[in-house]
Amino acid sequence: MSALAGVEFSSYTDSVFQALDAVDARARFRRLSAVLIKPNLVTTSAHPVTTAAQCCAALIAYIRSCSHADIVIGEGTGDPTCQTCDVFDLLGYGKLCSQYGVGLVDLNEAPVRRFTNTHCRLFPEIYLPEIVFTHYVVSVPVLKAHSLAGMTGTLKNMVGLAPPAYYRRGSGDWKKSFFHTDIHQAIKELNSYRTPDLSLVDASVGLADFHLGGRRCEPPVGKILAGIDPVAVDRMGAGLLGLDWESIPYLQGSR
Repeated sequence: MSALAGVEFSSYTDSVFQALDAVDARARFRRLSAVLIKPNLVTTSAHPVTTAAQCCAALIAYIRSCSHADIVIGEGTGDPTCQTCDVFDLLGYGKLCSQYGVGLVDLNEAPVRRFTNTHCRLFPEIYLPEIVFTHYVVSVPVLKAHSLAGMTGTLKNMVGLAPPAYYRRGSGDWKKSFFHTDIHQAIKELNSYRTPDLSLVDASVGLADFHLGGRRCEPPVGKILAGIDPVAVDRMGAGLLGLDWESIPYLQGSR
């Protein structure tokens, strides 16, 4: 078994199962009692801007095939024009959760814990949702270029954890706008507090230019990625977008 896998996309069910089996995810899920699935639902735009509900459905089916763990889907949208509940409904997550009997959590409004680390320049003090410390976190982003961060992958996806009450600069700004000041350092420091336990990246299509739209990758990337090491997963994703991961500051340094 490998700690990193990239499999050809054929369908969500087949490719998600194959990628997770390749990183021995069954053995991990078998031991768990609580799992939080963290898709990328930054706005109301459909896949490939956001994570397809079908991808998370395949992940839920996989977990259920090997574990009795309680499953919730959690996200905190960044869009200033809507609430997370609106995004859940418009993108099919309410229906998905009703079908599979899993919970939905708005991470923008969830109870938080305070943490400190004097070695962090931007976040010597940080507030993050309690639930991401009581659950095994599976990050499920879509693979896309990002206008500020270079790319969106599993590490960037964790910005959805940040509560707007602490990390929004103004009422009209994106709900995580504090992170835009020094985004690479912010991503690094956030992930020093909480990084994904497992990553499942939907690279079936890919966005070539911009994280909120723009050109789809042509041909489509056509992959599903899985891995335990989020830096390795994102470095693989960068290569699939034709990017040099060494040019992306938050992917530099040791693994």
